Amino acid sequence: MIKLEHVSKVYKSKKSTVVGVDDVSLSIQKGEVYGIVGYSGAGKSTLIRCMNILERPTSGKVIIDGVDLLQLSKKSLREARQAIGMIFQGFYLVASKTVFDNVAFALKAAGVEKSKRRERVLELLELVGLSDKANHYPAQLSGGQKQRVSIARALANNPKVLLCDEATSALDPSTTKSILNLLKRINQELGITIVIITHEMEVVKEICDRCAVMQDGKIIEEGPSYDIFSQPTKPLTKQFIKSVLDFELPQKLRDACAGVLVRLQFRGNLASETVVSDMLQSFNVRGNILHGKVEYIKETPLGIFIMELNGEETEVNHAIDYLKNRIQQVEVIK
Repeated sequence: MIKLEHVSKVYKSKKSTVVGVDDVSLSIQKGEVYGIVGYSGAGKSTLIRCMNILERPTSGKVIIDGVDLLQLSKKSLREARQAIGMIFQGFYLVASKTVFDNVAFALKAAGVEKSKRRERVLELLELVGLSDKANHYPAQLSGGQKQRVSIARALANNPKVLLCDEATSALDPSTTKSILNLLKRINQELGITIVIITHEMEVVKEICDRCAVMQDGKIIEEGPSYDIFSQPTKPLTKQFIKSVLDFELPQKLRDACAGVLVRLQFRGNLASETVVSDMLQSFNVRGNILHGKVEYIKETPLGIFIMELNGEETEVNHAIDYLKNRIQQVEVIK
């Protein structure tokens, strides 16, 4: 659905040259939710604006649904953009217009007949849960409600792609979750391809099928979200993951442990199996779980535990070998 080939965006002035996006290539499949993660200044917002040519790339190709947008005339590009909805962190609603009129504006701009606008607007407001707010003004809405209006407006012309630029960054955690659930439902029910720009790995964990990590205008790591969470390879990615999955033991607790400390990672169905219980019954060792949690990466479990094993050295080593054979990802940390 979306294919970027060697896309770069360079800003030049008399005094300096700044590279916003540096030779990025990626493919986003039809119907998937794709996250692009990075800190401020990484180039992620510039990249997403290149996808609908709000920022015209300095070089490369931007192919949406088989069409290279950079080869289109201005008129054809305007028409192509109707298939690409976009929502922003700042909502960008017209304060003097009602919720109904804010959504209807997108239909009017696309040349939809007035007789058909009302039905479509009411349909969209029901979809985003704002049927009772049609005659309210933006100032009367909460942040989450404003973002729902933005989503309804972005969906007005039945886009194939929805681009979300930090769409939940200005919202509290509870509201963020409700907006992510709405986006998930839109993706599942309408089959719309969604691209989410964010600096929050919690967002990726909740909704994204695949994701890419950006740094200094480049994609430094990319793949299925589950793999990124369970086996990050780059230092920056590990830093992002740690913000969501932090399993460091306090040094005081580590020093107090007399046995062997092991870190266990259970992927997928293994997270619900009785591996530790089986190990304790099979070997003459005592086990004490010091830290642990099962997270769900888009509904697939990922369990991470730190436990202390006590007993004769030979028995402890046999127990560790048993764990390695069952779950592969076992690290002795003390």
